[in-house]
Parts: sequence; C-alpha cells; structure tokens
Amino acid sequence: MDPNMNNLLKWGIQNSTATQQTSNSNNNASQAPRSNITPEMLSALFGGPSEADLMKAAMEALRSDEVDLENKLIAFDNFEQLIESIDNANNLEPLGLWTPLVELLKHEEPDMRRMAAWCIGTAVQNNEKAQDKLIVMNAIPTLVSMSTQDPVPAVRKKAVYALSSAVRNYQPGTNELVKHLPDGYASGKVDAGDMDTIDTIMDKLRAHPVSSSTPSAA
Repeated sequence: MDPNMNNLLKWGIQNSTATQQTSNSNNNASQAPRSNITPEMLSALFGGPSEADLMKAAMEALRSDEVDLENKLIAFDNFEQLIESIDNANNLEPLGLWTPLVELLKHEEPDMRRMAAWCIGTAVQNNEKAQDKLIVMNAIPTLVSMSTQDPVPAVRKKAVYALSSAVRNYQPGTNELVKHLPDGYASGKVDAGDMDTIDTIMDKLRAHPVSSSTPSAA
C-alpha cells in the first residue's frame, strides 16, 4: 500500500476511536485529538500523480546523475511494477520511454543492465504491440549479445527472460532472434508457437559458456 494511504488509514482509525471515547466520556470538543493529516495523505486519497507521471518520474531518476545507484534501483523496481499492466506497457511509446529504456541495456552498472532487461521482458510478455516495438528499437541483437557475452550471470539471466518474452507466439520476433543466434542454436525457420523449440533455444542461451575475459556489454 502507498505509505500515505497507510498513514491516512491509521489516522482515520485512531481519530474515529478517539472521537468515540471522547463522546462516551462526555468530554467537550476542545479535548478531541488534533489531526496530523498531511497534504500528501489527502493527495493519496483524493488523487495524486497518474501512473504515467510515475513512469516518467522513474525514468528521469534512472537517467539523472544526481540519483545514486541504490535509489535508481528502487525507481527501476517501481517502474517494473507499473509496466506489469499492459496499458502502462503500451504507454511506453507515447510517453517516449522506449528509447531510454533500451539505452539502459548498455549501462556500465550491471544492476542497471539487469533491471533494464527485466523491465523489457515484463513489458513485452504476451503483448504484441510491445513485441513489435522491440523489433523497431533493434533491441533483440543487443539482448542476444547480453545473454551470451555479459560477464554477470544475473544480467545474462534477465536478458534471456526478455528474449523469451519477446519471441513466444510472435513470429517477427522469433525470426529476428534466429538471425542473431550463435551458430548451431537453430536450424531453418523456427515456429514462434513451437514452445518446445523456443524452450530449447532459451536453455542453450542460459547454458552458453562465457569467458571470464569477456568484456562488459556496457
């Protein structure tokens, strides 16, 4: 729950209880507890920033030099939760957030690359509109490179997750993936609806050997 909503709920319960006790003891109104309700609590109750505003604010934090890594990761986590909604995921394009999100796949910080891949995987899952946008952004080759070359296992894992979400039941994405896979990963055309074959490709990507001398994807 939003902390402001939680505080507002607590205030309402406490105030209701205190008022009832005051009435029962025949105290006068001047002895009733003072309200410590804040404008932020009222905003949470009667309407605050839209989810689109929150998405934009999160991205601003992710791109800011004034925000430290810890808070950027918090912003990324909030961003990922927001785009679990297909409506919010489809808002990435009109809000102009696809380009900065894809650019973060090449961030120097592994956790930023990991979260960018995670968010992309969330946005495109069972979402043909977002899957198509990923092709337009030419992000699939980057994700394949991350899944096979990034020196950090957690980053590679989320890159595979993003690819898996991007291609299942979406033939253009599968075709793009096959073009950029390492040799021997797929032979001929792969049917995007063939889950066994897609699973086999993803398993190969997860098991792909990565040299300790492999440079960062940043």
